[in-house]
Amino acid sequence: MPEVLGGDTSVALDKGFTDALTSLKLTPGVSGSAKLADGAVSFPITAGSVTYWSPDGNYRPYVQGLLNHDDSGLTLKAGDTTVTLENFVVNPGSSKLYGDVLVNGEVAAPNAYLFSLHGGSLKALQLEGDNAILTGTTVHISPDAAKLLNSTFKTDAVKAGLLVGTATITAQIK
Repeated sequence: MPEVLGGDTSVALDKGFTDALTSLKLTPGVSGSAKLADGAVSFPITAGSVTYWSPDGNYRPYVQGLLNHDDSGLTLKAGDTTVTLENFVVNPGSSKLYGDVLVNGEVAAPNAYLFSLHGGSLKALQLEGDNAILTGTTVHISPDAAKLLNSTFKTDAVKAGLLVGTATITAQIK
């Protein structure tokens, strides 16, 4: 599989997700080298490899590999409690994103299944210079993450499948 030399994964946050955070009185933020600006959160790709086959062919899943996003993450804060979701690993072949969950800096769940990835609206691969760009994958709260967030913040309002946003992966391949 071709090695990924850098780039980032950016998620344009859905209004339904940000409204849900507001209703739960959760303040989003970032950890490490992540950035939150203009309604999107982005995480640098620190390692990985990905193979892409034409969606018109018979090979499924047509995007396979792993993309690591070490030392960056998303924080959710309410009162004295901060949940950090970080060290993401995107597995496009299984359509899942895993990461570490910390509550007030203590690891609560290592390598947890955090988000499901739905490629139904994925656009064709674009090549721009040294980058391969995949956009259109929707990101949804996993059942595991919903349960963990609900128990941590003492609510039942976080629903599995909640749309977080739409991802764009910009992978530096040369």
